[in-house]
Amino acid sequence: MRRQKRDMNTRAFDRGYQVGLSGRSIDYCPHANEEHRQNWVSGWREGRSDHWDGLTGVSGVHKLRAL
Repeated sequence: MRRQKRDMNTRAFDRGYQVGLSGRSIDYCPHANEEHRQNWVSGWREGRSDHWDGLTGVSGVHKLRAL
């Protein structure tokens, strides 16, 4: 748990993935730091792709990691 809290890049990716999977806009990115923003946007793109592929709900649970 503590390691996850320290790794902001992984957390940014995971949060971006969740936003993309829910179908929300890229404008929801909360990061000003360029490295964190880049990871968030990468996660958002992957989540958005999964959203378009229909991996929402139970069919997409295997892609989510524990936050």
